[in-house]
Amino acid sequence: MSLEENQQTPVLKDKNLHIIFGITLSAVMGVSSIAPALPVISRALDVSTDQIGLLITVFALPGILLTPFLGVLADRFGRKRILIPSLLLYGIAGSACAFTTSFDQLLWLRFLQGSGSAALGALNITLIGDLFQGNRRATAMGYNGSVLSVGTAIYPAIGGFLAAFAWNYPFLLSALAIPVALFAMIYLDPVPISMNLDIGEYFQKIKDRIFTRQVLSLFACVFLTFTILYGGYITFLPIFLDEDFGLSSTIIGLMLSGSSLITAITSSRLGKLTKHFSELHLILTGAILYLFIFLSFPLITNVWYMALPIAVFGVAQGINIPSLLNLLTGKAPSEFRAAFLAVNWVVIRAAQTIAPFLLGIVYLYTGIRGTFFFTAGAALLFVGIAAVSLRR
Repeated sequence: MSLEENQQTPVLKDKNLHIIFGITLSAVMGVSSIAPALPVISRALDVSTDQIGLLITVFALPGILLTPFLGVLADRFGRKRILIPSLLLYGIAGSACAFTTSFDQLLWLRFLQGSGSAALGALNITLIGDLFQGNRRATAMGYNGSVLSVGTAIYPAIGGFLAAFAWNYPFLLSALAIPVALFAMIYLDPVPISMNLDIGEYFQKIKDRIFTRQVLSLFACVFLTFTILYGGYITFLPIFLDEDFGLSSTIIGLMLSGSSLITAITSSRLGKLTKHFSELHLILTGAILYLFIFLSFPLITNVWYMALPIAVFGVAQGINIPSLLNLLTGKAPSEFRAAFLAVNWVVIRAAQTIAPFLLGIVYLYTGIRGTFFFTAGAALLFVGIAAVSLRR
C-alpha cells in the first residue's frame, strides 16, 4: 500500500498501526512486567533494596549508547533493517533472563535485552510520523499511547501474578517480541528513504532542529516525565506498598494496572482533545497533577486512600506523554526523523537509567517518603518549564 493510499484508511484499521502496537507493547514490557516483582526478586537473589533498581538501570543504559547510532542507520538504510534484528535480540535475551542463577548474570542479560530495546521506542514513534499525517498522526499517537498504557496495565498484573509462583517467570514474557519481529518483516509497509542529504548536511540539519528553545524544553519535559515515572512511581511505589502496607506482588500489580487502564482511556481521546486544547496546555496540566500526586503519597497511612492519587496519575500520563511525543514528532522531517526521535529516546533512557539509581541513594538516606518528596521536586521543575514554554 502506498503512503497516499494509507492516508485514506481509517486509522484503527491500518495494519501498520497494529504492527506499531506490537513494537510498543514489546518496548514497554521490559520494565512494567518486572516492576511488581522487584521485591520478590530482591528476596530471592538476596539483593538489597537500594540495589534492585539496577535491573532497570542496566536495561535502560544501552539505549543511551546505541539509540543515536541506530537512528542514523534507520534514516540511511531503512526502518525495517534496524527494527527486525532489534526485536529478535530483545526477545531472545529477555527470555534467557528466566534461566539465570545469579544477580550478576541477570544484570548482563538485562543489558543485552536493553541493547535490543534501544531502537524500539524511537522507531515506533518514527513509523507513526512516517505513515500518518495531520490529525491522523495525533489520533494514531493517542491510540499508540493507549496501547502502551494497556501494556503497562496488563504486564504488571501478569508479572505480579507470575512472580507469585517464581521470581523468574515474568522474564518469559519477553519471548512475545519474536513473533512481532516476524509480522513486521512480512507485513510492515516499507517507508521511502531520502538520501538527498550528504552526511555532513544531515547532521547539521539535525543539530539545527534540536538546538531550539522549544525542542530543548520538550526534551527537558520528557526527561522529567520519565524520571517521575521510572523513579518515584514504577520503582519505589511498589516498594512503598510492600513495606508500609504489606501488599503482595499480585495486588501491587493490580493497583498499577488500574492506573494504566485509566491512562489508556485518556490517551485514546488525544485526537479529540487536541481539537480543543493545545498539546502544551495538556502537558502543563499533567505536570501539575504529578506535583500534587507525589506530595500526597507520603501523607497516606491507609491503603484505600492510595486509589485516588494512583487514578489521577493515570490521567496525567494519558494527557502528557502522547502530547509530548506528538509535538516532537512534528518537529522532524522524514529524512532525519529516526535520528531526531532517537535523541528523544536517549533522553527517556537517561531518565530510566538515572532515576532508579538516584532515588535508590535518596531511599538509603531518607527512606521511602524521601523518594516521593524528591519526585515532587522534579514535578515542580516540570511545571516551571511547561509554564514558561506555554507563555512563549
